[in-house]
Amino acid sequence: METLNQTLTTFRSPSVVSANRLNPPCLHSPPPVLRQRPRNHTFFIKASVSAVEQQSQKKVALIRIGTRGSPLALAQAYETRDKLIASSSELAEEGAIEIVVIKTTGDKILSQPLADIGGKGLFTKEIDEALLNSEIDIAVHSMKDVPTYLPEKTILPCNLPREDVRDAFISLNATSLADLPAGSVVGTASLRRKSQLLNRYPSLSVLENFRGNVQTRLKKLNDGVVVATLLALAGLKRLNMTEHVSSILPINDMLPAVAQGAIGIACREGDDKMANYIAKLNHEETRLAVACERAFLLTLDGSCRTPIAGYACKDEDGNCLFRGLVASPDGTKVLETSRKGSYAYEDMILMGKDAGEELLSRAGPGFFDS
Repeated sequence: METLNQTLTTFRSPSVVSANRLNPPCLHSPPPVLRQRPRNHTFFIKASVSAVEQQSQKKVALIRIGTRGSPLALAQAYETRDKLIASSSELAEEGAIEIVVIKTTGDKILSQPLADIGGKGLFTKEIDEALLNSEIDIAVHSMKDVPTYLPEKTILPCNLPREDVRDAFISLNATSLADLPAGSVVGTASLRRKSQLLNRYPSLSVLENFRGNVQTRLKKLNDGVVVATLLALAGLKRLNMTEHVSSILPINDMLPAVAQGAIGIACREGDDKMANYIAKLNHEETRLAVACERAFLLTLDGSCRTPIAGYACKDEDGNCLFRGLVASPDGTKVLETSRKGSYAYEDMILMGKDAGEELLSRAGPGFFDS
């Protein structure tokens, strides 16, 4: 594997180039003759008016996409933009789509665990507000960051095709978790990853609050802050950074987060124009799987303080197979369940709820106090 020093580079998002570049012709002074004509002020007036007209005629974006500013969030926003362009000829015109970067509280506060500063909604709150204030027209989210309750007057009717849901193991000197010697420090900000990791490898140590974007975490690994880390494979694929992966964790070893690998697109309730645009992008199999998983999470009333994992997929027979898990934060207790049924919305919602109710009952009071 290449050293991270060779490959750690800032993700470069495609640029949105303005179509309104003004290139006025060079203006030369008239030759110094005795009987020169008056300067042609009309030309300058017309040039000025022309510039104003061009500015006033600057194309107003048909869709303003709201997104966080991290390299991964921007990659997801550009993926959305490209799919919109491919779906509608009018959106293929230059300037028809604008990407608006919004800094969220979760991006600003990196020194504390998410659970201590408010949980998942910290990555969506400001974007939701911009949507409700009509500062943007649609919002692109990583679905695992979206709380189970959407803000009033917003809807999230679209999921793009899901990426690989598995987690990736990354280390400079080991190829798997099993290769790490006792006492090795693994960095992760996820209680879900921490609890499952410690359940299988109790001799390892976990550095919590290992936060930051993908590039930041890889730099910390390269600097020796930890000897290994776990990241979502989906994000590494979207950033074209899979060369850093030492190995991929099987689902049986590390059940993914609810909605991991899925992108969601939200718009205002009643905005039929935007709803029609994004409806063309919806991947129904992904939408149903995410709905099932989020029904499970909602039933458990999960938060960033609760290690919860859930994954719904279509099996070889076309049925829905759901697996759910809850754990104590220290990994000493892990409860799992599964469901199988029709790959249909109502049935999958019921499966998620039923699985959540079962684990709540089995966990009992005080389960998450470990």
